[in-house]
Amino acid sequence: MTSPAAQNSDLLLARIAEALERLSPPPPENPDFSEAHAFVWRAESQKLVAVRKVSRVELGLLRGVDFLRDQLLGNTERFARGLPANNVLLWGARGMGKSSLVKAAHADVNARLSGSPEFAGLKLIEIHREDIETLPVLMGLLRDAPYPFIIFCDDLSFDGGDASYKSLKAALEGGVEGRPANVLFYATSNRRHLLPRDMMDNERSTAINPGEAVEEKVSLSDRFGLWLGFHKCSQDDYLGMVFAYAQHYRLEAHAEQIRAEALEWAITRASRSGRAAWQYIQDLAGRLGQKLD
Repeated sequence: MTSPAAQNSDLLLARIAEALERLSPPPPENPDFSEAHAFVWRAESQKLVAVRKVSRVELGLLRGVDFLRDQLLGNTERFARGLPANNVLLWGARGMGKSSLVKAAHADVNARLSGSPEFAGLKLIEIHREDIETLPVLMGLLRDAPYPFIIFCDDLSFDGGDASYKSLKAALEGGVEGRPANVLFYATSNRRHLLPRDMMDNERSTAINPGEAVEEKVSLSDRFGLWLGFHKCSQDDYLGMVFAYAQHYRLEAHAEQIRAEALEWAITRASRSGRAAWQYIQDLAGRLGQKLD
Protein backbone atom coordinates (compact mmCIF):
# COMPACT_ATOMS: atom_id res chain seq x y z
CA MET A 1 0.00 0.00 0.00
CA THR A 2 1.38 3.40 -1.03
CA SER A 3 1.93 5.81 1.84
CA PRO A 4 0.25 9.25 1.82
CA ALA A 5 3.70 10.88 1.57
CA ALA A 6 4.55 8.83 -1.54
CA GLN A 7 1.19 9.68 -3.10
CA ASN A 8 1.73 13.36 -2.47
CA SER A 9 5.21 13.11 -4.01
CA ASP A 10 3.87 11.39 -7.15
CA LEU A 11 1.14 14.01 -7.47
CA LEU A 12 3.68 16.82 -7.16
CA LEU A 13 5.93 15.27 -9.81
CA ALA A 14 2.95 14.89 -12.16
CA ARG A 15 2.06 18.56 -11.71
CA ILE A 16 5.66 19.60 -12.38
CA ALA A 17 5.71 17.48 -15.56
CA GLU A 18 2.45 19.04 -16.78
CA ALA A 19 3.77 22.54 -16.10
CA LEU A 20 6.96 21.84 -18.06
CA GLU A 21 4.92 20.53 -21.00
CA ARG A 22 2.88 23.73 -21.03
CA LEU A 23 6.04 25.84 -21.02
CA SER A 24 7.82 23.93 -23.79
CA PRO A 25 6.93 24.94 -27.36
CA PRO A 26 4.82 22.46 -29.33
CA PRO A 27 6.60 20.55 -32.10
CA PRO A 28 6.36 22.25 -35.52
CA GLU A 29 3.38 21.17 -37.59
CA ASN A 30 3.89 19.67 -41.03
CA PRO A 31 2.33 22.29 -43.35
CA ASP A 32 0.28 21.59 -46.45
CA PHE A 33 2.56 23.04 -49.12
CA SER A 34 0.05 22.34 -51.87
CA GLU A 35 -2.29 25.12 -50.71
CA ALA A 36 -0.10 28.03 -51.87
CA HIS A 37 3.10 29.01 -53.67
CA ALA A 38 4.22 31.41 -50.93
CA PHE A 39 4.39 31.24 -47.14
CA VAL A 40 5.52 33.35 -44.19
CA TRP A 41 7.47 31.73 -41.34
CA ARG A 42 6.02 32.60 -37.91
CA ALA A 43 8.89 31.79 -35.58
CA GLU A 44 6.97 32.37 -32.33
CA SER A 45 4.54 29.56 -33.16
CA GLN A 46 6.90 27.68 -35.50
CA LYS A 47 4.29 27.62 -38.24
CA LEU A 48 4.21 28.41 -41.95
CA VAL A 49 1.29 30.64 -42.91
CA ALA A 50 0.09 30.43 -46.51
CA VAL A 51 0.01 33.68 -48.52
CA ARG A 52 -2.95 33.58 -50.92
CA LYS A 53 -1.98 36.72 -52.85
CA VAL A 54 1.64 37.82 -52.99
CA SER A 55 2.33 41.55 -53.18
CA ARG A 56 4.45 41.69 -56.31
CA VAL A 57 5.25 43.70 -59.41
CA GLU A 58 5.21 42.08 -62.85
CA LEU A 59 8.68 41.20 -64.10
CA GLY A 60 8.27 43.28 -67.26
CA LEU A 61 7.73 46.44 -65.20
CA LEU A 62 11.16 46.24 -63.55
CA ARG A 63 13.37 48.47 -65.67
CA GLY A 64 17.09 49.24 -65.62
CA VAL A 65 18.03 45.87 -64.09
CA ASP A 66 18.07 43.67 -67.20
CA PHE A 67 21.41 41.95 -66.53
CA LEU A 68 20.58 41.35 -62.86
CA ARG A 69 17.12 40.07 -63.83
CA ASP A 70 18.59 37.54 -66.25
CA GLN A 71 21.15 36.35 -63.70
CA LEU A 72 18.52 35.81 -61.03
CA LEU A 73 16.06 34.18 -63.43
CA GLY A 74 18.68 31.75 -64.68
CA ASN A 75 19.73 30.73 -61.17
CA THR A 76 16.11 30.38 -60.01
CA GLU A 77 15.01 28.33 -63.01
CA ARG A 78 17.98 25.95 -62.72
CA PHE A 79 17.13 25.37 -59.08
CA ALA A 80 13.45 24.80 -59.88
CA ARG A 81 14.47 22.19 -62.46
CA GLY A 82 16.54 20.32 -59.88
CA LEU A 83 19.91 21.53 -61.20
CA PRO A 84 22.76 23.05 -59.16
CA ALA A 85 22.21 26.69 -58.16
CA ASN A 86 23.54 29.25 -55.69
CA ASN A 87 22.31 31.17 -52.69
CA VAL A 88 21.83 34.79 -53.81
CA LEU A 89 22.62 38.12 -52.15
CA LEU A 90 20.98 41.14 -53.79
CA TRP A 91 22.73 44.18 -52.37
CA GLY A 92 23.03 47.89 -53.06
CA ALA A 93 21.02 51.06 -53.51
CA ARG A 94 17.70 51.29 -51.71
CA GLY A 95 14.48 51.34 -53.68
CA MET A 96 15.95 49.74 -56.82
CA GLY A 97 13.70 46.68 -56.82
CA LYS A 98 15.77 44.04 -55.02
CA SER A 99 12.87 42.39 -53.19
CA SER A 100 10.49 43.05 -56.09
CA LEU A 101 12.86 41.17 -58.40
CA VAL A 102 12.95 38.13 -56.11
CA LYS A 103 9.15 37.89 -55.96
CA ALA A 104 8.77 38.56 -59.68
CA ALA A 105 11.37 35.91 -60.60
CA HIS A 106 9.60 33.36 -58.40
CA ALA A 107 6.27 34.02 -60.14
CA ASP A 108 7.83 34.04 -63.61
CA VAL A 109 9.61 30.70 -63.15
CA ASN A 110 6.48 29.08 -61.76
CA ALA A 111 4.43 30.34 -64.70
CA ARG A 112 6.91 29.14 -67.33
CA LEU A 113 7.47 25.70 -65.79
CA SER A 114 3.88 25.03 -64.75
CA GLY A 115 3.27 22.67 -67.68
CA SER A 116 6.53 20.77 -67.32
CA PRO A 117 6.30 17.12 -66.24
CA GLU A 118 7.34 16.38 -62.66
CA PHE A 119 7.37 20.08 -61.73
CA ALA A 120 5.35 20.40 -58.53
CA GLY A 121 5.91 24.13 -58.07
CA LEU A 122 8.58 26.39 -56.61
CA LYS A 123 7.74 27.66 -53.12
CA LEU A 124 8.78 31.02 -51.69
CA ILE A 125 9.08 31.32 -47.90
CA GLU A 126 9.69 34.68 -46.22
CA ILE A 127 11.61 34.75 -42.94
CA HIS A 128 11.98 37.95 -40.97
CA ARG A 129 15.39 39.27 -40.03
CA GLU A 130 14.77 38.88 -36.28
CA ASP A 131 13.88 35.20 -36.76
CA ILE A 132 17.15 34.15 -38.44
CA GLU A 133 18.17 32.09 -35.40
CA THR A 134 15.20 29.77 -36.06
CA LEU A 135 16.40 29.06 -39.61
CA PRO A 136 17.59 25.51 -38.71
CA VAL A 137 14.09 24.67 -37.43
CA LEU A 138 12.53 25.94 -40.65
CA MET A 139 14.99 24.02 -42.82
CA GLY A 140 14.16 20.88 -40.86
CA LEU A 141 10.51 21.26 -41.88
CA LEU A 142 11.46 21.62 -45.54
CA ARG A 143 14.14 18.94 -45.85
CA ASP A 144 11.86 16.02 -46.74
CA ALA A 145 9.12 17.93 -48.58
CA PRO A 146 8.69 17.15 -52.32
CA TYR A 147 9.15 20.77 -53.44
CA PRO A 148 12.03 23.16 -54.10
CA PHE A 149 12.04 26.09 -51.67
CA ILE A 150 13.51 29.59 -51.75
CA ILE A 151 13.82 31.05 -48.25
CA PHE A 152 13.75 34.82 -48.64
CA CYS A 153 14.89 37.43 -46.11
CA ASP A 154 14.35 41.08 -47.03
CA ASP A 155 16.64 43.82 -45.71
CA LEU A 156 19.07 41.46 -44.01
CA SER A 157 21.87 43.07 -41.99
CA PHE A 158 23.55 42.71 -38.63
CA ASP A 159 24.62 45.33 -36.11
CA GLY A 160 27.37 45.42 -33.53
CA GLY A 161 27.06 42.77 -30.84
CA ASP A 162 24.61 40.73 -32.90
CA ALA A 163 25.89 37.16 -33.09
CA SER A 164 22.92 35.67 -34.96
CA TYR A 165 24.93 35.92 -38.20
CA LYS A 166 26.74 32.79 -36.99
CA SER A 167 23.44 30.87 -37.08
CA LEU A 168 22.97 31.96 -40.68
CA LYS A 169 26.48 30.88 -41.65
CA ALA A 170 25.97 27.44 -40.14
CA ALA A 171 22.54 27.00 -41.72
CA LEU A 172 23.72 27.96 -45.21
CA GLU A 173 26.79 25.76 -45.52
CA GLY A 174 27.99 24.45 -42.17
CA GLY A 175 26.89 21.71 -39.83
CA VAL A 176 26.83 17.94 -40.23
CA GLU A 177 23.62 17.86 -42.28
CA GLY A 178 24.32 21.01 -44.27
CA ARG A 179 21.73 22.92 -46.24
CA PRO A 180 18.92 20.72 -47.63
CA ALA A 181 19.30 20.07 -51.37
CA ASN A 182 15.79 21.41 -51.98
CA VAL A 183 16.44 24.77 -50.28
CA LEU A 184 18.11 28.00 -51.46
CA PHE A 185 18.49 31.21 -49.48
CA TYR A 186 17.88 34.60 -51.13
CA ALA A 187 18.52 37.81 -49.20
CA THR A 188 18.43 41.54 -49.94
CA SER A 189 20.59 44.07 -48.15
CA ASN A 190 21.93 47.60 -48.51
CA ARG A 191 25.32 46.21 -47.40
CA ARG A 192 27.52 44.03 -49.54
CA HIS A 193 28.98 42.21 -46.52
CA LEU A 194 25.78 42.44 -44.41
CA LEU A 195 27.78 44.02 -41.57
CA PRO A 196 28.45 47.75 -40.97
CA ARG A 197 31.98 48.95 -41.71
CA ASP A 198 32.47 50.33 -38.19
CA MET A 199 31.70 46.87 -36.81
CA MET A 200 34.46 45.33 -38.93
CA ASP A 201 36.85 48.20 -38.14
CA ASN A 202 36.23 47.67 -34.44
CA GLU A 203 37.00 43.99 -34.79
CA ARG A 204 40.24 44.86 -36.59
CA SER A 205 41.37 47.28 -33.87
CA THR A 206 40.61 45.08 -30.85
CA ALA A 207 41.40 41.55 -32.05
CA ILE A 208 44.65 39.73 -31.33
CA ASN A 209 44.73 38.75 -35.00
CA PRO A 210 42.85 41.52 -36.87
CA GLY A 211 42.88 39.68 -40.20
CA GLU A 212 41.21 36.59 -38.76
CA ALA A 213 38.58 38.66 -36.93
CA VAL A 214 37.53 40.51 -40.06
CA GLU A 215 37.65 37.32 -42.11
CA GLU A 216 35.13 35.78 -39.69
CA LYS A 217 32.69 38.63 -40.40
CA VAL A 218 33.23 38.89 -44.15
CA SER A 219 32.95 35.13 -44.67
CA LEU A 220 29.19 35.36 -44.13
CA SER A 221 28.66 36.94 -47.55
CA ASP A 222 30.87 34.24 -49.06
CA ARG A 223 28.05 31.78 -48.33
CA PHE A 224 26.18 33.45 -51.18
CA GLY A 225 27.53 32.14 -54.46
CA LEU A 226 25.78 34.80 -56.53
CA TRP A 227 26.11 38.51 -55.67
CA LEU A 228 23.89 40.93 -57.58
CA GLY A 229 24.75 44.59 -57.09
CA PHE A 230 22.10 47.31 -57.54
CA HIS A 231 23.17 50.89 -58.16
CA LYS A 232 21.33 54.20 -58.35
CA CYS A 233 19.60 54.63 -61.68
CA SER A 234 20.06 57.36 -64.26
CA GLN A 235 17.38 59.90 -65.11
CA ASP A 236 16.54 58.02 -68.32
CA ASP A 237 16.11 54.74 -66.42
CA TYR A 238 13.94 56.47 -63.80
CA LEU A 239 11.69 58.01 -66.43
CA GLY A 240 11.55 54.68 -68.24
CA MET A 241 10.15 53.11 -65.06
CA VAL A 242 7.60 55.90 -64.66
CA PHE A 243 6.33 55.67 -68.24
CA ALA A 244 6.24 51.86 -68.11
CA TYR A 245 3.95 52.03 -65.06
CA ALA A 246 1.83 54.77 -66.64
CA GLN A 247 1.35 52.75 -69.83
CA HIS A 248 0.67 49.50 -67.98
CA TYR A 249 -2.05 51.05 -65.84
CA ARG A 250 -3.38 53.25 -68.69
CA LEU A 251 -3.10 56.48 -66.73
CA GLU A 252 -4.78 59.27 -68.64
CA ALA A 253 -2.20 62.05 -68.46
CA HIS A 254 -0.09 63.84 -71.06
CA ALA A 255 3.49 62.59 -71.44
CA GLU A 256 4.99 66.04 -70.77
CA GLN A 257 2.99 66.38 -67.59
CA ILE A 258 4.15 62.96 -66.39
CA ARG A 259 7.77 63.75 -67.23
CA ALA A 260 7.80 67.11 -65.45
CA GLU A 261 5.98 65.85 -62.36
CA ALA A 262 8.08 62.69 -62.11
CA LEU A 263 11.34 64.68 -62.21
CA GLU A 264 10.05 67.09 -59.57
CA TRP A 265 8.96 64.10 -57.45
CA ALA A 266 12.48 62.65 -57.60
CA ILE A 267 14.11 65.99 -56.76
CA THR A 268 11.95 66.54 -53.66
CA ARG A 269 12.96 63.09 -52.40
CA ALA A 270 16.60 63.33 -53.49
CA SER A 271 16.16 59.90 -55.01
CA ARG A 272 15.76 58.41 -58.49
CA SER A 273 14.73 54.81 -57.95
CA GLY A 274 12.09 52.25 -58.77
CA ARG A 275 10.43 52.93 -55.42
CA ALA A 276 10.24 56.68 -56.13
CA ALA A 277 8.80 55.95 -59.58
CA TRP A 278 6.10 53.72 -58.10
CA GLN A 279 5.25 56.25 -55.39
CA TYR A 280 4.82 58.96 -58.02
CA ILE A 281 2.54 56.68 -60.05
CA GLN A 282 0.41 56.03 -56.98
CA ASP A 283 0.11 59.78 -56.41
CA LEU A 284 -0.76 60.42 -60.07
CA ALA A 285 -3.36 57.64 -60.17
CA GLY A 286 -4.98 58.99 -57.01
CA ARG A 287 -5.21 62.51 -58.43
CA LEU A 288 -6.68 61.12 -61.66
CA GLY A 289 -9.23 59.04 -59.76
CA GLN A 290 -7.96 55.80 -61.33
CA LYS A 291 -7.31 52.52 -59.54
CA LEU A 292 -4.14 50.50 -59.96
CA ASP A 293 -5.66 47.03 -60.57
